[in-house]
Amino acid sequence: MTPAAPAVHRERPRSDQVRFPPRYLLHPLRPVARGLVRRRYDVRVLGSDQVPASGPVIFAANHLGVADGPFLAMFAPRPVHALTKLEMFRGALGRFLLASGQVPLDRFNPDPYAVKVCLRVLRDGGAVGIFPEGARGGGDLGRFHRGAAYFALVTGAPVVPVTFLGTRAPGAHMGQLPPRGTAMAVCFGAPWHVGAVPWPRTREQVEHASLLLREHMLVHLDHARRSTGLELPGPLPATDVEPDPATGVTEQGAP
Repeated sequence: MTPAAPAVHRERPRSDQVRFPPRYLLHPLRPVARGLVRRRYDVRVLGSDQVPASGPVIFAANHLGVADGPFLAMFAPRPVHALTKLEMFRGALGRFLLASGQVPLDRFNPDPYAVKVCLRVLRDGGAVGIFPEGARGGGDLGRFHRGAAYFALVTGAPVVPVTFLGTRAPGAHMGQLPPRGTAMAVCFGAPWHVGAVPWPRTREQVEHASLLLREHMLVHLDHARRSTGLELPGPLPATDVEPDPATGVTEQGAP
């Protein structure tokens, strides 16, 4: 991966004053982690050939449960620097996430640093991961935030839809892993493209692009269900309420 020319990083929002995330644990651990997971679960990976082999790319995934983030890091055909909620970056887990190149995100307050780090990755030809639903849930894209479309509008990077199926059992809580032997699928779809829009970008432009991206991801979700024979787990139990900011273009977040 060749770093971008300095002039690209000076475009607004600027990314020349942040560093590319560390990734010294991201490369060596991926093959080992995949092997360990496949000893416990029947994981199928479909559509990897649709992911651009080089250049910037945004992975936009649905969000069922706690396994989705690690699975994206393990099974994506390229190393991914995923936006991860700030609450995860505590203690040993937080140090591990930082060492493996994940990007902490404050979901409830403006977080220009996280935005600039992701732009740094994309402008240098890397891969960023994002869960447009925000909080974990049914995985049906009923709630959809603007981040993925925003990064696409800023950089012109293609957005690859990712559908997770089987990573949470029906009726299970958001933090529960499925039983041993569960069939799971990680499905990559055809990239979605939108032309880069120069500064300043309007809220209306980002919202319109977000709705178009959501439609593309819904088509891919339907295709993934039909091609794998797997279904979404349904809503979380009523006792599982994960706070989520009211910044969605569809449902405005959970209480």
